[in-house]
Amino acid sequence: MAKIENLAKIIDHTNIKIDAKKEEILKTCEEAKKYGFRGVCVRLKWVKLVAKNLKGTGIKTIALIDPPIGDSPHKKRVAMCKKAKKDGADELDVVMNIVDAKHGRWEKILKDLKKICQILPTKVIIGSGYLTDDEIVQASKICKEAGAICVKTATEKDPLEHRELKEKFYHLTLMKKGAPGLLIKASGNIKTLKDVKKAIKAGADIVGTSSGVEIVEEFIRAQKLKKK
Repeated sequence: MAKIENLAKIIDHTNIKIDAKKEEILKTCEEAKKYGFRGVCVRLKWVKLVAKNLKGTGIKTIALIDPPIGDSPHKKRVAMCKKAKKDGADELDVVMNIVDAKHGRWEKILKDLKKICQILPTKVIIGSGYLTDDEIVQASKICKEAGAICVKTATEKDPLEHRELKEKFYHLTLMKKGAPGLLIKASGNIKTLKDVKKAIKAGADIVGTSSGVEIVEEFIRAQKLKKK
């Protein structure tokens, strides 16, 4: 489990806006360098720019693949992941095929993810807001079997974004149950230091958020108040 003292190092600073401009992506990179975030997560079209900008910093370039529900054909998904690697990505945040999960096609999902996990270190987004508790556990098991490094809750448009925080963090415990030993990434409307603390308490190792700057600034202010 992560430690709050290492806050910036567990945050994947995220800009996955579909209409993001080049200047906004570069700003996200500069923020990551200023605060020392774990990584920068962007859509595939921006990977080359981000990788070039972050070169030599130790901050990971992370490619979001196949949002929002991972329903592209297998060959296309593999091609996207290979392009991300060619463009300089260090990690993939790949959306599991949610439709296949809801139909119980676990062998198909496993085959798909095994191939992808051979390309780059992969965090699999299981879309937990769409899934039942049993499906969350099963999806997490599949991610581990496929060779993923991490199981992640959600990305854009996932119903999890609109759930109560208590339910969001309950999903983290189910993921840990299904994939013991794997990293767990919490995402989906995590906007405050309080949110992050609750995520860590529930078992998160990594937090994905577009509010990284605000969260770290809040943490810095809290630390200063403690010292007074």
